[in-house]
Amino acid sequence: MFFGAGLMEELLKILPVIAIYFIGFILSSPWKERIGVWEPLDGILLGAASAVGFTLLETLGQYVPAATQSAAMQSGVETAGQLVGLQLLIPRILGSVAGHMAYSGYLGYFIGLAVLKPKLGGQILLVGYLSASALHALWNATGANNALLLVIVGVLSYAVLMAAILKARVLSPNRED
Repeated sequence: MFFGAGLMEELLKILPVIAIYFIGFILSSPWKERIGVWEPLDGILLGAASAVGFTLLETLGQYVPAATQSAAMQSGVETAGQLVGLQLLIPRILGSVAGHMAYSGYLGYFIGLAVLKPKLGGQILLVGYLSASALHALWNATGANNALLLVIVGVLSYAVLMAAILKARVLSPNRED
């Protein structure tokens, strides 16, 4: 789970954030100040947005079609398959708040922190990437075994994201107290 889902999916989801960082880096003023990752709050927002896109793509491209086709074949009614697909779509999107959005927003925090502290950037990125991937792997590993553990990991992931948001607000150079 750590290598297949954690590391690989977190890397895939954070690629748009990295791309926006580099786009903002090469632009000239006034666009440079508007586009890019310049602080942890930027990274959190872009990471969470990237995760929503990933969740939609994964759910609508993989899980919903498989469930829809399976239900339609079992019942012989196409609308039954569509209902099953919708019943799968809604909880997966809502669950992404404590799942994909939490991990990617948390990793986005570390990208923004690395921008603020470039001397420690490599270490900061490594800690963020490995810890976000570990949370993701823990979610996937517990989901197959125990629903209560899944809830605990979801709450932990969401709490980590909230802690990152609160710390990012304190560190923000663009925010007045």
